[in-house]
Amino acid sequence: MDYIKEYKSFVNSHYLSEGIRITIGLTLPAILLSYFNHLSVGISMSLGASCVIIVDNAGPIHHRRNAMIVCDCIIFLVTLIIGLVVHLPILLGITIGALCFIFSMIAVYGSRASSIGLAALLVMVFSIGGSSFGGNNTLVNAVNILIGGVWYTLLSLALYSFRPYKLAQQALGDCIQSTSTFLRIKASFYNNKTDYNKNYHELLEQQVSVHEKQNLVRELLFKSTDIIKDTTFTGRVLVMIFLDVVDLFERVLSTQHDYQALHKSFDKSDILDRFHTLILEMADELDEIGIAVKSGKTSEINSRLSEHIKQLKSHFDEFRDKERTAANVESFIDLRHVLEAIEDIEDRLYTLHSYTTYDKQLAKKSVPLLEYEQFISHQDFDIKILKDNLSFESNIFRHAVRVSLATIVGYSISKLFPLGHSYWTLLTIIVILKPAYGLTKKRNYDRLLGTISGAIIGLTILYFTKEKDVIFGFMIAFMIGAYSFMRTRYLVFVLLMTPYILLLFYLLNPNSFKTIITDRIIDTAIGSVIAFLANIFVLPAWEDEQFVDYLIVMLEENTTYFLEVTGSFVGEPHDLTQYKLARKQAFVGLGNLSEAFNRMLTEPKRKQKNIRAASQFVILNHMFTSHIATLAAYVQPLAEKYRSDEYAPIIKNIEILMTKAKSTLQKEPMRVQSLVQKESLRILNDKLNVLVGKRKSELDQGITESETKNNLRELKFIVDQFNFLTKISGDIEKLSHSFS
Repeated sequence: MDYIKEYKSFVNSHYLSEGIRITIGLTLPAILLSYFNHLSVGISMSLGASCVIIVDNAGPIHHRRNAMIVCDCIIFLVTLIIGLVVHLPILLGITIGALCFIFSMIAVYGSRASSIGLAALLVMVFSIGGSSFGGNNTLVNAVNILIGGVWYTLLSLALYSFRPYKLAQQALGDCIQSTSTFLRIKASFYNNKTDYNKNYHELLEQQVSVHEKQNLVRELLFKSTDIIKDTTFTGRVLVMIFLDVVDLFERVLSTQHDYQALHKSFDKSDILDRFHTLILEMADELDEIGIAVKSGKTSEINSRLSEHIKQLKSHFDEFRDKERTAANVESFIDLRHVLEAIEDIEDRLYTLHSYTTYDKQLAKKSVPLLEYEQFISHQDFDIKILKDNLSFESNIFRHAVRVSLATIVGYSISKLFPLGHSYWTLLTIIVILKPAYGLTKKRNYDRLLGTISGAIIGLTILYFTKEKDVIFGFMIAFMIGAYSFMRTRYLVFVLLMTPYILLLFYLLNPNSFKTIITDRIIDTAIGSVIAFLANIFVLPAWEDEQFVDYLIVMLEENTTYFLEVTGSFVGEPHDLTQYKLARKQAFVGLGNLSEAFNRMLTEPKRKQKNIRAASQFVILNHMFTSHIATLAAYVQPLAEKYRSDEYAPIIKNIEILMTKAKSTLQKEPMRVQSLVQKESLRILNDKLNVLVGKRKSELDQGITESETKNNLRELKFIVDQFNFLTKISGDIEKLSHSFS
């Protein structure tokens, strides 16, 4: 690991900026009001701010603003409600169950609505333990909570107004670095000791990360009117960078070859190792561009990379001239395509480097005329959506029931076996319980481990020092660290949050510190056990119940993407917007499918039905998407030259195979006619074989350069992709019967 690069990436990330912003938002009210002897009021305000923080996750500023305003109103109302029933145990228990159900159900309106629901539940928990913070005056506590929420809302909006492009730059930099990691994994296929299955699964996991980051940047850029309609060069440059990064990702995805055949042909030499090393160097270069975009600085072009590519080309030519025979000519053609892809990626890297200068001349460059509205999702807040999900068929409904029952059990236990800070049990349940079993399981483990380890860290600090200023300094450092990892690494978040809380309570009340530690660990353990049991026994939602739905969507999106790309080979007009939209949907579908499969792997073995078939299905769809992207990379230079009606039956054949697979998964009668004859594919292969034979004859005669060479290189590339796509679609159709 390059620790210097990791440090630069973290320091310039929006996560650290968020950590600092949150720390200021939480501590300032408490510090200022403690100076005027109103510490309890300051703490109440900080609690209100801490709830609004949850909904202030990255996204278009108007979405963040609206969500924070709604959250301010809701936390005020919830605080009032809890304050009215907090001294009536039975009514409080009923209220807890009702609020947990209501605010878990609003997740049907998307992730930001889910964040508002979580904020409401957290303020509910804080209000139950309100006597520890702000006294017993219900209205005063609610107003203090509201003021704290409004304070943080204004702070966040004010900081955004100073640097309106910064969040987009940081998210875009993250997206570039995620693409770099994807390229690094692709490089491993050229390692002679590679594990193909492991590599494919790593690619699929990274595909999820790339999809998430692309989607965030897409939301930030395309939903922000001030960026899309920006007349200055900054907004235009950011859009151009993003469009080029998505194209670059497709180009990386398109370097899909028969790696086993390449290794079989070249493992006795060092040529593939040289390719592996060079691709890793390109990934490092892309990383540097990502860091530069985050920081808003100009990236430095690595002149050594260009020199190394020239050296590889020279070495490849010498190696080819020395080792090429009639028997291995096809393998050399494939390797030549890899080299061409490397050169293409180098050009794209150079373009991205030039964007980081933010040269005003770049603003004059034309941006593709895309209908941006089609590339972003819009959340509908129709009440019908909520009504439709009030069913046991809905995972969100089942999750809402699960949270409601689990918190009622947690509340009942806290009444039967009272501890000093029993509301921590409810807090643990609410934070840990997630709709997916795997995520709940991981959160449970992370919270227990993080709490115990964090308590040890806090105790160690207090063992060596009792100086309040030193303790306060440590507390601030832990706060910044914890909130910087809040949305990315939950284990690190809890690990840093626990000592921060312990040091805070020590500063507030040193005499009861040992009791606080005991309560924290015991309540966390109780909450974890309840959450774990609820996750298994209360209306569990297993991934295999909906995995087929992801498969069906993936088949639909891949088929659309395939038809959009291959249409050019039969003379259909090429629509840039429709092509990019189909590509985006295919990438999203593949990311969702990979994520669902990863969740399935975390579930109990007895619930992992058809796991081997599921793994093969995901890999086959990834390969299918990759070969479409490979073909798409050459549509512009080759489709017109090799346009022919002979491709139409092949395209139709592949479409039918994908449709048959979809129908099998849907368990519907097949409405598609029998497969088109494969004669066209044979004719295409025969044409290629004639060229191969002619080229081998030329090589036997010592002819190295000819028109046949160029035609073979181009036609072989096209024919190979159609052969691959035909075989993979056939494998997908056969495999679909495993799920019927």
